[in-house]
Amino acid sequence: MEITVHRPGELTGAERDAWAALQTGARAAGAPQLANPFLSPAFALAVGRCRSGVRIAVLREDGRPAGFLPFQRSALGVGRAIGLGLSDAQGLVHRPGLRWDARELLRACGLSVLEFDHLVAGQDAFETRSFGRFASPVIDVDQGFEAYLAGLRARSPKFARTTLAKERRLGRDLGPVRHVHDERDPAALVTLLRWKSAQYRRTGRSDRFAHPRIVRLVQQLFHTRTESCTGLLSVLYAGERPVAAHFGLRSDSVLACWFPAYDPQFAKYSPGLVLHLGMVRAAAAESLGYLDLGRGAKDYKDSLKTRELVVSEGWVRRRHPAAAVHWARRAPVRALRNAVLARPEWFDPADRLLKRVGRLRTGR
Repeated sequence: MEITVHRPGELTGAERDAWAALQTGARAAGAPQLANPFLSPAFALAVGRCRSGVRIAVLREDGRPAGFLPFQRSALGVGRAIGLGLSDAQGLVHRPGLRWDARELLRACGLSVLEFDHLVAGQDAFETRSFGRFASPVIDVDQGFEAYLAGLRARSPKFARTTLAKERRLGRDLGPVRHVHDERDPAALVTLLRWKSAQYRRTGRSDRFAHPRIVRLVQQLFHTRTESCTGLLSVLYAGERPVAAHFGLRSDSVLACWFPAYDPQFAKYSPGLVLHLGMVRAAAAESLGYLDLGRGAKDYKDSLKTRELVVSEGWVRRRHPAAAVHWARRAPVRALRNAVLARPEWFDPADRLLKRVGRLRTGR
């Protein structure tokens, strides 16, 4: 096997096409997780325009591309999955049956360690004892919206009944409810980012959109239109007023949910939930396979999901001083965070504290 490493802009058109073709065929090959748009060449190119150190490892067999691994590399040889902390799917996009040695790959990439927080299934070569596994809920839509809605009513009858009733009430009180699945007005994206920033501050979380590079990344992806990655802005209108919006990425078979938010003055109508049902309906109409809601426990995800994928968090490393230093710095923090998230008796007080901090921060 031959392994070469390139900057994103150095990939040839033929290499990008080969990468996209592996994703297009992933669903039929029994690896639909590889069709996630976070694993696409377009996402890697967009991150490469906003961050330094982005590289693509190309694995070849018999001279033909057989796998692509996007990552970010520091000057000290510490590697991170591309978009670590932002992307909800990471790993090596590869042809069916490809086998690789993780440490050999790290050596070829000039890395002492490579860290993941959303490693998709089927990447056993990367997983070591340092990896933990976590649920990532999805909504299957391959049987159509009516089949999904019937299942939702059977699983969560009160949730389904209440959400649909709130949609009707929203229409009566504010005007006809309209869902635009692919809104192309940039002003709507600005509105969503404003809502999301306010939500981060209100709940005591770090405001991702206070970082210009993340804003630039989302703006670039909003204008991205490829088969394996298209920026998709969905907006729920009541009358002519936007009340909820979501920005995510879609491929030919997966809608990766990413940044949902709503206007809090209309919270009593649960516009975010109404919007998600509209997204499910539209995704089913476009013959997608599923919506990936992303790792993380949320009540609305538990209500909407049909099943769960598994993603992994951890790192693979070679014997190297930089790898040891990285592990010593990162492992305790990750272990503490995951312990808090996994235990309600710890998470609930921490969440309440963050919200109190958010109210102080926003003066509410």
